[in-house]
Amino acid sequence: MRIVIAPDSFKSTASSSTAGEYLREGARQALAELGIEAEVEVFPMADGGEGTSEIFGGQRITLPTTDAVGRLTEATYTYDPATTTAYIDVAAASGLPQVADALAPLTADTYGTGVLIADAQTRGATRIVLCLGGSATTDGGTGILVALGAHAVDKAGLPLRPGGAALASIDTIDTAQLNIPAAALEWVLLTDVTNPATGENGSAAVFGPQKGATPEQVEALDRGIAALCEALGVDPTTPGMGAAGAIPVGITWLSTVLHGTPEHVHILPGAPVVADSTGLTEALEGADLLITGEGAFDSQSLQGKVVGTLLGMAGQTPVTIVAGRSDSPAPEGAEVLVLKESTSVREQLVDAGRRAILHRYGS
Repeated sequence: MRIVIAPDSFKSTASSSTAGEYLREGARQALAELGIEAEVEVFPMADGGEGTSEIFGGQRITLPTTDAVGRLTEATYTYDPATTTAYIDVAAASGLPQVADALAPLTADTYGTGVLIADAQTRGATRIVLCLGGSATTDGGTGILVALGAHAVDKAGLPLRPGGAALASIDTIDTAQLNIPAAALEWVLLTDVTNPATGENGSAAVFGPQKGATPEQVEALDRGIAALCEALGVDPTTPGMGAAGAIPVGITWLSTVLHGTPEHVHILPGAPVVADSTGLTEALEGADLLITGEGAFDSQSLQGKVVGTLLGMAGQTPVTIVAGRSDSPAPEGAEVLVLKESTSVREQLVDAGRRAILHRYGS
C-alpha cells in the first residue's frame, strides 16, 4: 500500500512541510494500530502563494529590503545554482501580513520584491520563478520596475509616487537607468488566479478590498492599472494579468522591451507546476490514498488552489481533505476531516492523520 500526503500550508500555523510531517506521524500511528504495512510519502504543496519558494531546492538567501509600505525589513528567497533559478515569493517582502498594521492600498508597492530579484541576478540567476500570492499591493509591478531602474513618469517627466493610484497620471517609463541583465531574465509567474488586470473581475475590484481598499479606492486603483496597461501596450484582459496587484503587467512590458516579444514571460497555474517539480505528479500514479489539506476548505478551494488541483490529478485515487474549517460539502470521491480543538497544531494534525487512515481502513 502507498499513501501520499500533500498538504498546502495552514496559513500562519503550519508550513506545508510541517503539516505534512505531522500528518504522516498520525497516519503511521494508525497504520501500526491496524497492522497495515504501507509506504507513506510526503510532498509539501503550494499554489504560488506564501511559502511556495521554500518547497523548491536550493540555497535560502536572506537580505535587507523594504515591505509594501516602505519600511525596512528582511526577506528570504531560494536560489538554485544548479539551474540558475531563483524562487521568490512576492509575499516575502511585499506581503499582506507584514503591513496588516499599516495598510496603504493606494501607495503600497512591490519595490522590496524588486530588490530580491536584482540580488538574485547578481548571484547568477537566469530565471526568476515569481510566486504571486499574498501581496499587499496593486501597483502593476511598478515597484519592481523601480528597483530594476525603470521609473514611471508623468507628461512632465516627473517620477510618479509609489503605488497604483498615481498610475492614472502615467505617460511612459523612463529606462535610462534600467538594469538590463535583470530585465532580460526568463520569468515564470506562478498564480492561483486567472483574473484580468482591470474591470469588475480585475485586480483592484476583486482583491483590493482584501488589501484595505474602500470602494472609492478600488476605483482609483482600477483607473491607475488601466492607464498603466494603455501606456505600456499590455492587454489587460489576458487571463492572470491581474494576479498580485497586476504584477504581470509590469513584468510583461519589461521583458518585451528587452526581447521584442513577451515570449520570455510565462504566467502559469502554481499548483500543477509545484506538483510536477516535486515529483508528486508521478507519485500519485498508483497511490492508494491521497491526504491533502489547507486552513479552510471552501468554494475557492476548487478554483486553482492546491486542494482543487490535486482532486483533479488524483483520478480514481481516494482523497481525504484535512481542514481547519470546512464551509463546503465534500467533493465526490473525497471526504473532509476538520481539525479538532487542541492545545497545539501538532496534536491537531497528528490526530487528523490518524483519523484519515482509521476512517478509510478501520473496521
